[in-house]
Amino acid sequence: MITGLDHVAYVVRDLDAAVDGYTRLFGVTPEWVGRGGGVRQAWFQFPNMALDLIAPEGEGPFADGVRAQLDASGEGLWALAFTTDDIAGDVKLMNRRGVPASGPAPVSTTADDGRVREWVGARLDPKATGGLRILLMAASAQPWPLATPAGDAPITELDHVVVVTPNVDRALAIYGAKLGLDLRLDRENPKWDARQLFFKVGGTVIEIGAKIGAAPTDAPDRSGGLAWRVAEPQAAQARIAAAGFEVSEVRAGRKPGTHVFTVRDAPAGVPTILLSAEPVLETA
Repeated sequence: MITGLDHVAYVVRDLDAAVDGYTRLFGVTPEWVGRGGGVRQAWFQFPNMALDLIAPEGEGPFADGVRAQLDASGEGLWALAFTTDDIAGDVKLMNRRGVPASGPAPVSTTADDGRVREWVGARLDPKATGGLRILLMAASAQPWPLATPAGDAPITELDHVVVVTPNVDRALAIYGAKLGLDLRLDRENPKWDARQLFFKVGGTVIEIGAKIGAAPTDAPDRSGGLAWRVAEPQAAQARIAAAGFEVSEVRAGRKPGTHVFTVRDAPAGVPTILLSAEPVLETA
């Protein structure tokens, strides 16, 4: 079964520029920079998932696919990858549930410092997942090393991924019935003209957003951005502004006792907000 979000992958044109940008934004340095399959990748590992940046470098199907997406759509989301504790079983399950899955197959990359990383993954057919690439990754026997702090008030973990859908029923079928994620909340907020579905998966959340009352279509789902956690929002906002980013003021969050601010020009154009942790309630 799916146990968590393994990583979120974005394609970029210039890996070095993207690494520099996210290092300044996150206040951490990547745990891994390497190559394999005709691409270069940088891996920012957090306690509950990783951000994987990918840029084409050589030849091969992987590199060709990345170039095709960059040419067609520009920089942006490449894939959502979920961790599974039984990848072979889940591949069979996905196929039985009408989600064609290829694999599982071994994959490896080599870091610039010579380290080799190996894992086993499977790909789901985007035609059956609302147009987004979704991967399954075998759970690692050993956790990957965390990204190294490189500044004050660094990002601590991912809070949630936002996916925007034109078809709520399709999203419910994909993420709930087929992937088996835990739907914790389904609500409408007329103030934002938004219906929101919140699927809990391990230590993160997949938020599905849609317009209230809009007629469903077969158009593909799209990325709505990422929401990250920080321990000290005021200090994080000051650090990120000093690093050259355009940031909003720190404002009260939707949940009492929380604070949030927006980064308006995050690398690769990813819509990005930063949230403080929810306050701990004292008990008698």
